[in-house]
Amino acid sequence: MAEGAARGGRWGRALKILAGIVVIGLIVAVIVIKSLQFHPPQNHFTWDNSPPAPVADNLDWKAVGGDIGQARYSPIGQITDKNVGLLQVAWTYRTGEMARRGEAMNWSKFEATPIIADNKLVLCSPFNRAIALDPVTGKEIWVFDAKIDASHKPVNNLGCRGLARWVDKTAPAGSLCAERLFMATNDLRMVALDARTGAPCPGWGNKGWTQVIDPRETHDPVEVHINMAPAVVGDVVVIGSSIADSAWLAAARGTVHAYDARTGVLRWTFDPFPSPGNKTGAANVWSAISADPERDLVFLPTTSPSPDFFGGDRQGDDSFESAMVAIKASTGKVAWVFQTAHHDIWDYDVPDAPAMFTLNRGGQKIPALAFTTKSAFLYVLDRETGKPLYPVVEKPVPQSDVPGERTAATQPFSTLPPLSPQTFDPKKEAFGLTPIDRAMCRKQYDRIRNEGIFTPPSIKGSILYPSTGGGGEWGGVAIDPRTNRLIVNTNNFTEIMKLIPRAEYDRLYGGLKVKPRMMAPQRGASYAAHTVLTFSPLGIPCSPPPYGALNAYDLDTGKVAWRKPLGTTSDKAPFGIAFDWGSINFGGPLMTGGGLVFVAATTDNRFRAFRVSDGELLWAVDLPASAQAAPMTYAVGGRQYVVLAAGGHGMLGTKKGDYVIAYALPKK
Repeated sequence: MAEGAARGGRWGRALKILAGIVVIGLIVAVIVIKSLQFHPPQNHFTWDNSPPAPVADNLDWKAVGGDIGQARYSPIGQITDKNVGLLQVAWTYRTGEMARRGEAMNWSKFEATPIIADNKLVLCSPFNRAIALDPVTGKEIWVFDAKIDASHKPVNNLGCRGLARWVDKTAPAGSLCAERLFMATNDLRMVALDARTGAPCPGWGNKGWTQVIDPRETHDPVEVHINMAPAVVGDVVVIGSSIADSAWLAAARGTVHAYDARTGVLRWTFDPFPSPGNKTGAANVWSAISADPERDLVFLPTTSPSPDFFGGDRQGDDSFESAMVAIKASTGKVAWVFQTAHHDIWDYDVPDAPAMFTLNRGGQKIPALAFTTKSAFLYVLDRETGKPLYPVVEKPVPQSDVPGERTAATQPFSTLPPLSPQTFDPKKEAFGLTPIDRAMCRKQYDRIRNEGIFTPPSIKGSILYPSTGGGGEWGGVAIDPRTNRLIVNTNNFTEIMKLIPRAEYDRLYGGLKVKPRMMAPQRGASYAAHTVLTFSPLGIPCSPPPYGALNAYDLDTGKVAWRKPLGTTSDKAPFGIAFDWGSINFGGPLMTGGGLVFVAATTDNRFRAFRVSDGELLWAVDLPASAQAAPMTYAVGGRQYVVLAAGGHGMLGTKKGDYVIAYALPKK
């Protein structure tokens, strides 16, 4: 017994020594890693301190994407790769929502991109307060509050991505509502405002308002919102809706509404499910819309139908869903449709408006559009016909083994290089900081389906790669029309999807008031679903980095020009370690005539500028709150400003705030 006690003591001392070595090793590793992690790039460049040449006034940012073509490009070029490191805060405005809203901030997302109207900078808060600012000083000029009820936590966070501008060419200059703004609200209304004063336009709709969707037509008003900016083409205002994913089999209809910009009279509607007897819904347009006024076309990026992950109750290819649909703006008639996922059971939406550009090919100039999907494909189409300008090939895909499901036999594969990886081999590619980390990651993928892109959801579990968060996301693409270089930010995560038979779901979760996180109840369908992003015990994603990336394509050749990580792991990795591995990101890029691309979007609370020609990271600045929003730019008084909303995102858990920040070069 004494000998055993002695052995136990020796083992105890040895374990203590080993634990001490491990702790010391971790401390040393953290010190070393901290010394190697991300540093702002302005520390490594010599900047041109000479006074920048004055720039002509340019207040042409008239829509959230710059213009109705959504190219997210401005020709203003005062800020260049030679002086971008000198950028400083020109002014900061706070909306006051942090003090005003309290707990409701936790279910909001500040995703707004300002526009210019009546020579003012105009944006909206997540709670549908429209705000006009002086573009030089950031001073508040007027505020309009839509007075939404923010006391109930919605399924999708409260948000407002921006407003739309329209000029009545028949009205006397300077008269009330000769220039007006349209804002859609979280509670399913739309308002027309005078751009000069912020007052509702009395001759539009019902004293300036219209009810876009009747809340009585929804299962629960908190499941349907309108976060998007309206789109104005000609004298028509077009608006879609945001519908909670996979809450119901018979979700709300994804109807798109078009109103007369002058009167508010409903001009037309488009329902992606034209059959009134169809049991399912959604297939809505929740993100931005672009248009080609010259051709009288509106381009609608549609989503997957309900429910997202089981299609047994909606047999067929659902031809208008997860598609780009071109509509005649004046009549609402379908001009053409291009589907990106047949019978979508992956939530692989078309998440943003296409950007318009002119493709140069064989001496011809072809009117084109480019857009991405959450499945990481990039498509380039002729915008007059919808025909692919780079080949799209129908390929056989894995078939479902779930009773009642009928998977599409093939899917449309763009032949352009994908935005991010679409296949994942856990045995070779499972990631982690340590061997134990990697082993724990590999274990998560045991005995589940993994047959590459379009592996169907299954009862035993399937890998979705890309995940339901993209690939491409709602930030969309930016295109420089001088060079036809396209920039897009993307995500790169694996997700595990499991279908749960209805009886099992009801037995396990039916009585719970609070369901497990990432549970899709799909009420009324034969299956519920559970999705989970895969992370190691140390909080690092199990797929290999980069987890967020910035990508550049040459649209005239179809080749990738460069790819760079976007973001760091400082908000996810232990000890705040900021590996330059990219991060999850939501919010789009801005390209400028100075040869730069500005982008925030990441969860590590930074705003960055890259050189468009080679992807070199030139500038990065810490923000007072996270910025899941897209920047914009304008010039006034000889100075170029770059403006960004920074307020965080409730569903991502990023740092909250209510900031609007303008950056510019120093005054000399």
